[in-house]
Amino acid sequence: MKRPNIILFMSDNQPADLLGCYGNNEVQTPHLDQMADRGVRFENAYCVNAMCSPCRASVLTGLMPSQHGIHNWLDDRLIDHWPQNWSAIGEFNNLPTVIKQAGYATAMIGKFHLGVPFVPQLAFDHWVTFPHGHTTSFYGNDVIDQEERYRFEGHTVDFFTDKTIEYLEHRAEEEDPFFAFVPYNGPYGHWPAIKGRPDMAFADLYDDADMHSIPREGLSSDVLERFGLRVAEGGVREQFKGPLLLPNNVESLRNYFAQVSLIDDGVGRILATLERLGLDENTIVIYTSDHGFSLGHNGIWGHGAAAFPASAHRASYNIPLILSGGPVTSGRVSNALVSQIDLFPTLAALVGSPDARPSLASSARDLGPALRGEYLEEADAIFYEQEETRAIRTHEWLFAMRFQGAASYPMQDELYHLTDDPMEKVNLIDRPELSQIIDDLRNRVTSFFDAYAAPDYDLWQSGSAKSNVTYQRLWQDAWGEDWVPEFSA
Repeated sequence: MKRPNIILFMSDNQPADLLGCYGNNEVQTPHLDQMADRGVRFENAYCVNAMCSPCRASVLTGLMPSQHGIHNWLDDRLIDHWPQNWSAIGEFNNLPTVIKQAGYATAMIGKFHLGVPFVPQLAFDHWVTFPHGHTTSFYGNDVIDQEERYRFEGHTVDFFTDKTIEYLEHRAEEEDPFFAFVPYNGPYGHWPAIKGRPDMAFADLYDDADMHSIPREGLSSDVLERFGLRVAEGGVREQFKGPLLLPNNVESLRNYFAQVSLIDDGVGRILATLERLGLDENTIVIYTSDHGFSLGHNGIWGHGAAAFPASAHRASYNIPLILSGGPVTSGRVSNALVSQIDLFPTLAALVGSPDARPSLASSARDLGPALRGEYLEEADAIFYEQEETRAIRTHEWLFAMRFQGAASYPMQDELYHLTDDPMEKVNLIDRPELSQIIDDLRNRVTSFFDAYAAPDYDLWQSGSAKSNVTYQRLWQDAWGEDWVPEFSA
């Protein structure tokens, strides 16, 4: 059988809740909903970190942040301190390389945010991106189009959609299968990118929306604590003011939803192109997000590190994961706990390289049985980390364990009983009758990271980070003033 083509869409800052097929009756995503109807949708897919760069690195390497060393978004203001043409995960076995070695053409069309963007990285043959990690505006961005650099005045999501369609039209004449990684830079959710009413067609869909799908909650004290730390660090850039300014800002929320609909439209245009070119029957299409995004859930607005200590709540980590096309079974919903690092062995197997492994020991597993309509052995837990926060999630419990090695920054562990408290409102950590459960969950978190964390990048054992961290003073409090990330100012 001919090996399938693969398109991997990845949105930027989008929780699973922000798709119609995941139960949101307010956002309009007809193409992605139809894709879910025709494929497999994972109800309980989770990212390993609630920031951009770590999650992208984990998807491409099958490794946890405490293994590959990227613990936070890569601040491209530090680019002059990075090695020349630095790829942040270049030393690890990675999906583009595995897939290229399997005989595939490879393309990166979208937001990279894993090192220097000006030259093709990893094993991508085709290279279309833009030079930024953060999106301050969807319009008027400089872009990198193979060897060309120019300014694109329109919406960047439209640019990446158009360039993907161009790529598909070229590949339709070729014999070799292709892998196209299309990481959109939306819906994003941060100011100033979503400030005000969006200037694009999908704004009309939400002009009268009451945004009833967004929780109306007061700010968490942990959000105020994080904002205070930012002020103490020397000021707050506008994009970081969102956690205080976004709550119940209906115009910005409508903007955010409109960006989701624009991405849905882009996916729809690309799916229509596959059909027009006769590529649809042998192309597997995957839709996911780098990480989730809290929209008032538990009093938090933004990513996990919008609070201090970082949130471990569902909205920041529960991501969409939909696979459709080719040999993927139709109309299936899986409730299994899965991690985004599972994409590494899953894609390796799909391209005919089932023996390809991450560079270090990994808990990632092949989701192939679920795609074929077969029984997928249930994982009894998944794990994720956000620097000073490490968490285990089972179907019954969420336990967030906090780093206790910085005397100046005391932090409390958290425990939520998901069966009785699915919205994670009641922290049970001080209940003496649950002490055995807490000890068991704490031991599982400790055992997991003892087994998988790499000493060089294990922050909890004096390891470093490759670039910036969320709050450097915390780690210097624990490990001394000489503690700094590898490539920092």
